[in-house]
Amino acid sequence: MSSENPDPRVRTWSPVCRAVALLLGPYAEVVLHDTATDRVLAVWNPMTPRAPGDPSLLGELDGIDPSAPDVYGPYAKLLPDGRRLSSVSAVLRDDDGKPTAVLCVNLDRGPLEQAAALLAGFAAPTAPRPEPLFERDWTERINDVVGGYVRAQGRPLERFTREDRLAVLGELDRAGVFAVRRAVPVVATALRISRSSAYSLLAELKQHPAGPSEEDHQ
Repeated sequence: MSSENPDPRVRTWSPVCRAVALLLGPYAEVVLHDTATDRVLAVWNPMTPRAPGDPSLLGELDGIDPSAPDVYGPYAKLLPDGRRLSSVSAVLRDDDGKPTAVLCVNLDRGPLEQAAALLAGFAAPTAPRPEPLFERDWTERINDVVGGYVRAQGRPLERFTREDRLAVLGELDRAGVFAVRRAVPVVATALRISRSSAYSLLAELKQHPAGPSEEDHQ
């Protein structure tokens, strides 16, 4: 095929083939095949040494059911160097409905599989937290209790009521947090209240270990 007098099918479909090759960059090969001679008409971004005039071997489509009218694939292929491809082929017809060419796009799956493996690694679930390593970390315990209460109640710390704070302090007390020296200032910071308020609430909690009575609400 000379550049001065290209095959009319190549002249017609060249912009489409070139656009697909440019869009998919170095990872896709676009091939236009002659259905009459079973030869390659043109190749854009070749992945193998084949060139115009080489055998097309379109017989591989005979065993594939079309996925849409005149469209086959995507189906898997393998290159001699071991690269795996996803291929799709479209039958191109003339005005009379006669097949005149087949346009194939072969996409190298390697970069996609590497990217998928990388993302899967980041998205893998984290291992359960080893409790023995944290059972003495009372600051973690404070965060767990306060954060868990926030999530359970569905409202932020700024909207906590006195009863909310008493409930959290009671849970922290049962978790043994206040047996730790200087725990109260840390709890106050976590609850976003003053130290004096924390001590006052703790004193009230000790007077009513089971929580505020009904009379307190009246």
